[in-house]
Amino acid sequence: MVNETSVPPQKPTTLQGWVRLLDHVTLPVPQASHDRVCKAIADNRSSLRDIADLMQDSPALALSVIREANQHTHGSMTGPAENLEVAITRLGLKRTQELLARLPAMPEEQIPVALRQLQLISQHATQQANGLFASRLARLWQDIHWGSLLFLSPLWPMALTHPHLLEEWELRVIHKHESAAKVERELFGVHLLELCQTLVELWRLPIWVLQGYRLLRSEQRELVKVLRIARDGDHPLRQQNRLDDDPTLRRWLNQPANTVLLANGLALSAHQAWDSPHSQRWQWLTSLYLQMPMDELQQQLHQQAAQSARQHDMADLWHPAEALLWPWGTHHLHRGQRPAPPPTTEDLAKWRKQCAELLVEPSPFSNAMHLTLAARDALAACGMRRVMLLVADRNLANLRAHQTYGLPKECANLNLTVSQSTVLQRLLAQQAQVRLTPANNAQFSALLPNSLRGLFGGDHLLLRSVASNGRVVILIVADQGGGPFSDLTVQAFGKTAQCIEKALHSFTNRGR
Repeated sequence: MVNETSVPPQKPTTLQGWVRLLDHVTLPVPQASHDRVCKAIADNRSSLRDIADLMQDSPALALSVIREANQHTHGSMTGPAENLEVAITRLGLKRTQELLARLPAMPEEQIPVALRQLQLISQHATQQANGLFASRLARLWQDIHWGSLLFLSPLWPMALTHPHLLEEWELRVIHKHESAAKVERELFGVHLLELCQTLVELWRLPIWVLQGYRLLRSEQRELVKVLRIARDGDHPLRQQNRLDDDPTLRRWLNQPANTVLLANGLALSAHQAWDSPHSQRWQWLTSLYLQMPMDELQQQLHQQAAQSARQHDMADLWHPAEALLWPWGTHHLHRGQRPAPPPTTEDLAKWRKQCAELLVEPSPFSNAMHLTLAARDALAACGMRRVMLLVADRNLANLRAHQTYGLPKECANLNLTVSQSTVLQRLLAQQAQVRLTPANNAQFSALLPNSLRGLFGGDHLLLRSVASNGRVVILIVADQGGGPFSDLTVQAFGKTAQCIEKALHSFTNRGR
């Protein structure tokens, strides 16, 4: 099985390749959730409902159990397990315990941010689905709940193995408005919707999840027709008349399965901005589906988002409910556009300790790899989300990756030819710093190697060369996820670079 510490050296480029990779990824589970579920299973007083309720706290755990149950019943006359209680019943407690023992459990903060962020969107979608639809369709609440939670689950393994590709997709498609088909062909070699639908079929996920992807892929004409009617929200009687004139379209719109797609559309688009065109389209569609005035719907959306944030938000993740606290007109800045949060007091204490280790004399480092590891940890402690330290060869002709943080494992073998980039030549000629911003990003990105720039999606990046005895030895590349930097982190970055420079000097001149 592939996990977060074992990633294939190259990304797939075909549908079969992606399916093979993502199907074999084992998703990590928060240690606290894992422990609670194990304890409940061992307690004879726990009902299946109790155990299922505890499992819901971890979307990865819920997906793993449902997939395992469906794998064991594949090919039988039994239909797929569409909720956790059915899945646990089919597996039995013994096999459920065996599955739990195989899943990697770790502290929540150690699970990669990209995966936790995507799962947070799924949890937000589930809250919207429960609040908007489940009370109206009470008999179908299980279908609504589990379909909404698992709709984006085909992308969870990709968020673990190739987070930078999803970030690049978001940047180019959502924020730069490039063609999704073109971007997906370049980044993945396949269409994401096709990949998701294939995995949904393979994993035998709830049928409403599959219907949602089928709708997006093959029922776009109906979607466009309904959207035209939905835009006419100021005239509800006219809307109703147009639907009455087309009974087939009205039946198509009113399918209960559409609740899963609507909830995820609302949550995903709110992740970008509440008043973006994407978000407005999903709001219009939901307003028409529920026959609810738009202002009333928006009030409910915001209430459900706040409820979701109270239950699931984490300090290092972005939840759209945060934007509701900002002045209207500025709330469209999402996590990738607003400044990253500054380091906490605890973070800064850890950072100072890391820097103090770099300044110890005589040098405690046994080799260059040992030194760059300490340097990487100091940069991560000051708030950097993605870090790469490259070491120059004796002739300053090549840069080889020595340490990485927050980046895919395959980039650990990165080797750059300095002569192919004027920016790298400048940075290696003498100690210098380059800071990329939206104003200069296009100019500088064109002058950087694609293999390096592609790892750091976003408009904000820091590059700094560090010298020892008058010769550049290390190039630091770092960012805070591609969005604007926290001012405090930039200051700490500069001081960390100075500490690395002193550590290099001490290390190079040891024994002299």
